[in-house]
Amino acid sequence: MLLRPTVSFRAVLTRAVVIVALLAAVALPALPAFAAGPFEPLPPRNPYAGPLGTATMHGDTGSSDATPLPGPAAGPLTSRRVALASACPTVLAGADGYPVALCTEIFGQAPTVHLLDPASGDSVAELGLTKGSLLGGVYAYLDHADRLVVVDGTRDLLRIGHRKTSSGGWELYVASRLPLDAVVAGDDSVVGLSPDWQGRVWFATGGGVVGTADDTTGVVRSVALPAGEKIANSISTAPEGTAVTTTHATYLLRADAAGTPSVVWRQPYDRGPGRKPGQLSWGSGSTPTFFGPNGTGYLTIVDNAAPTVNLLVYASATGQRLCKVPVLKAGGSGSENSPVAAGSAVFVAGTYGYPYPALPEDAGTSVPASADFTGGLSRVNVTASGCTLAWDTVVRSAAVPRLSTADGLLRTVVRKPLIPGTTWTSILDTYVYTEIDPATGATVRTKPLGTGFLYDPLQMVGTTTPGVVYQGTTTGIVRIANG
Repeated sequence: MLLRPTVSFRAVLTRAVVIVALLAAVALPALPAFAAGPFEPLPPRNPYAGPLGTATMHGDTGSSDATPLPGPAAGPLTSRRVALASACPTVLAGADGYPVALCTEIFGQAPTVHLLDPASGDSVAELGLTKGSLLGGVYAYLDHADRLVVVDGTRDLLRIGHRKTSSGGWELYVASRLPLDAVVAGDDSVVGLSPDWQGRVWFATGGGVVGTADDTTGVVRSVALPAGEKIANSISTAPEGTAVTTTHATYLLRADAAGTPSVVWRQPYDRGPGRKPGQLSWGSGSTPTFFGPNGTGYLTIVDNAAPTVNLLVYASATGQRLCKVPVLKAGGSGSENSPVAAGSAVFVAGTYGYPYPALPEDAGTSVPASADFTGGLSRVNVTASGCTLAWDTVVRSAAVPRLSTADGLLRTVVRKPLIPGTTWTSILDTYVYTEIDPATGATVRTKPLGTGFLYDPLQMVGTTTPGVVYQGTTTGIVRIANG
């Protein structure tokens, strides 16, 4: 095993997000019309987060897994593997253009922050973080000052900046620190972070605690969700509130003037008879995704129903379910990834049967015990008359897809089997950067990255900066660009 099973590693495996696909027609209350194109508008930029598209693992605080930035242009592509001896699920980029990666070392399993050279992807500075019982979590974000906001193994909320040194090099440093141990138990761990529109940092723990932290005043407030409900994915924030999906239900929460969070609405979903193979917990694999006519008016997740999962769409403000559509029907129907959503389109990528090298300690037995990795990708259109499954295809996506509204392409990494035409997986599988036409689901361009576990994205999400894609893998980062 590369890493010991932990809830934090589950985060390292990432779910998240650019998830391609959506659904079969279901009657739906009259919905507002989309004034813009099919992939507009994106969620609004949070004033306390970094640039839209690169501030969070899922692109923005609404977790759209969409970006306004273009990827590599037409023409030849090059790829370069940056070996960091770490799994790197989180690669973000601030207004200064410097990517920041949060990784977990293979040997020692300590979380480490890397500042990357935007011209090469090489690490130009690194900072080790305190390792806790659950490695501190990897769902971080960049704030409006290009600082990485993360919780370390001591349960401290950190803001990590980067700056030039007197010798002309770079360094990473802790700009501020706020303890959360008054509300986060020693055997618990923060698994999700996102800022709200008042500048507070919202956090969620694996044990079901949701809270806010104001590191200008030092005030920390929290609320416990119902006993037995775990949080295994990240959280999302929008002007409507903070969305959290547990292993049983989806919630919208808001905070009062003192920062104390409370539940606005709760919607349970079908969690199925057990954890499916290719998933890391018994429940939805989704970080909840905001989208819609104003960018955040709808909220969507994928449930864990058996045998076929459904895309669920809610009104963000009220929790009213607007539609339910079966997805991932062409391949194995299960997803550990967050939906990708922009404008009126939602995409879902399947992970059913994906072979993880380790599972969380509390993952439980899967139902069935094992399965091949067929793969799957669906697109759902949300219109004034309801939700319809636009297309459903078999794509063996090994990463969370990401949609670019600038060039109109969906990007992911596809896992090719050693024996063509099979659904088996092996350590000798090949990984291929793939661009997909979101209108049809057809592949339009590919670039082989490499063979073997060194290139396995392990369902982590790639980050698009202008002309460049950074894809985390089990052992580092692959940089894809023109050349």
